[in-house]
Amino acid sequence: MALPPLVGLPTDRKQIGLHPFLAVGEKYVRAVVDGAGATPVLLPALQPPLAADEWLARLDGLLLTGAVSNIEPHHYGDEPSYEGNLHDPARDATTLGLVPRAVALGLPVLAICRGFQEVNVAFGGSLFQKLHEATGFNDHRENPGDPLDVQYAPSHAIRLAEGGLLASIAGGTSAQVNSLHGQGVARLGEGLVVEAIAPDGAIEAFRRDGGGFLLGVQWHPEWQVTGNPFYLGIFRAFGDACRAYAARRAASARNSLREPA
Repeated sequence: MALPPLVGLPTDRKQIGLHPFLAVGEKYVRAVVDGAGATPVLLPALQPPLAADEWLARLDGLLLTGAVSNIEPHHYGDEPSYEGNLHDPARDATTLGLVPRAVALGLPVLAICRGFQEVNVAFGGSLFQKLHEATGFNDHRENPGDPLDVQYAPSHAIRLAEGGLLASIAGGTSAQVNSLHGQGVARLGEGLVVEAIAPDGAIEAFRRDGGGFLLGVQWHPEWQVTGNPFYLGIFRAFGDACRAYAARRAASARNSLREPA
């Protein structure tokens, strides 16, 4: 029996007491196990970052998670960051370099919330630092005083692109999703194709044009993933792509062993 594929999750740098810690939210780790059927591997976000290829050569997929921090705006040429905007320079240094290398290798990538924004920036896109202050957009933030089940409850509908990956998973061109983000896509990155939009026109999902599995979503499908068929379908599709990649990687390794010296 084939071993479960290995999925890398870059960490967030958090200060706990006097010491910095590297951590990943448990909900993402559980979603990799329960939704994708894969084994999670935590990748330390350091500054300067570890060499991307040394990690990616051992992985079968990459999950870019959400976080409380936002990408530093100098990475997409925006105005200075606003007061109180939380940042994680070590994660920026790690993930913005990982994304293009993972795509070049054909590694399956699922990107959620901050991860969705990281992919967009890595491919030359830009962000609204405060989506709710941009003309024509609604406030997509959660109320932090609500219980988690309320914060992560379905918030609004999204329209799915006909013939797209998400439409095939949902079995139609609409779905309900949660909404817990303050930033959003201003300019879409090069080679990214819109997969879903919110009623106000905000880009809620994209994929990478040209083959391979790269899906970015602005909402949080990891939340109670096994209880939501649409969210579970996203992680299952990601897990299937990781298993296919692992099988190709194993076949390539076997073939290289058979080649004469």
